[in-house]
Amino acid sequence: MKYEIRIEGKSATLSISGGRFAYCRDGGDCIESNYSAMPAGEGAWSILSGDRSYAVTLLSENQVSVNGRVFQVEALDPRGPRARRAAMEISGPLAVTTPMPGRVVRVLVEPGQEVAAGQGLIVVEAMKMQNEMKSPRAGRVASVKALADATVSAGDVLLVIE
Repeated sequence: MKYEIRIEGKSATLSISGGRFAYCRDGGDCIESNYSAMPAGEGAWSILSGDRSYAVTLLSENQVSVNGRVFQVEALDPRGPRARRAAMEISGPLAVTTPMPGRVVRVLVEPGQEVAAGQGLIVVEAMKMQNEMKSPRAGRVASVKALADATVSAGDVLLVIE
């Protein structure tokens, strides 16, 4: 499962699969590790990641306490209007990812090409349906990471827009 999140106003992605997670800040570092989580009461969990332990408590819909430090957290549905609006506000490189595994049918743009918000970028076939991935904002295609006929997994970066 992949989540688009904001922690203290800074955008990132959080991918969780089995007992492993990957946390990647937009335009920054990625942290990958195994983890385990156990309930520790109402709205509280004990999380082990590597050799570190975290006491996590949900304080409100958008507030989380981690080892006593309070963070403003927002999880965005990458298909929802709030995520699309947020993508338009982000400056710097923006990775366009696939929401599900499939096969790249067509690449509609090339590196260096200027694109408009909502313009088709790449077509991915998943479960016998073709899904056109659209540009979340205007910009320039910095790089294309997926080629036609390539198999992609959920969360794979297809291309990057600057």
